[in-house]
Amino acid sequence: MRQVWRLMMLVATVMCAGVAARADDVQQAAVDQSFEAVKTAAAAAGLTEVIQIDHARLAAAEGVTMPPARVQLFSDPALNAVVLSDNIRAGLDLPFRVLSFDDRGTSALSYTSSAFLAQRHGLTTASALVDFDDRLNEVLSQLTVTSPRAVSTKGVEPDFAVLEIKSKYGVDVSVERLKQAVTAQSDTIWFGDIDFQAEAASQNVTLRPARLLLFGGPAPGGVAMAEFPAIGLDAFCQKLLVYEGEDGNAVLIFNDIAALARLRYGRSIEPHDLLNQRLFATFRGAVE
Repeated sequence: MRQVWRLMMLVATVMCAGVAARADDVQQAAVDQSFEAVKTAAAAAGLTEVIQIDHARLAAAEGVTMPPARVQLFSDPALNAVVLSDNIRAGLDLPFRVLSFDDRGTSALSYTSSAFLAQRHGLTTASALVDFDDRLNEVLSQLTVTSPRAVSTKGVEPDFAVLEIKSKYGVDVSVERLKQAVTAQSDTIWFGDIDFQAEAASQNVTLRPARLLLFGGPAPGGVAMAEFPAIGLDAFCQKLLVYEGEDGNAVLIFNDIAALARLRYGRSIEPHDLLNQRLFATFRGAVE
């Protein structure tokens, strides 16, 4: 009788695992479908693809399980130049980005609106904000698979969730030292960087030096996103903006992961604080 009971339990366990695996496959397929729909719509709108990152698959390759989540960044250099002319710090939230992710079994899309940029960075150029949403809506209005939703702006004030470090070096030297520090970490992937000053020059717009560095850690990022997949819009790919300050030395700004988790979920966990501490230590060690 015990052997029969054990056999029944084994069969039930295998069946439950099979059901869970099929559910995971369905959720991943739904996220992939919405991701591809965004990618197609962005291309149709004439936006330039910058990077795409598959959070869950990268994390899985490092042995970390998290819900399906994929982010993509696409750009309009002319619009970027106008926004950055208003406030260079807005580069932390550029270029356009959309996150496709599984939200408790439902495929979801998240994006950052001009309202978020305006409140976080004190933007005042109304025409640029209108153009920002118009260009983004060219993409989002084409989507039929999943209804996109903007990140909440409730409680977002100037410099909300922005962490800052002042460098003792100029922008170029700071970027090189930061890249060396980041790539020296065995669990981190370097995705690239965007030279906003050069991009603006191509549009006949003069900007102070400013570069956006893009990198991420699949394993620690996957742990931090396991219960909080929506934060993948702003983290892992981690964004670090390095721009020229008033004294000629670089200023570094980056996202407070714990604060962004609280914005989206009303709470944060220890891994978010630990990642903030790790980023601070890495960046300060490179530029101070």
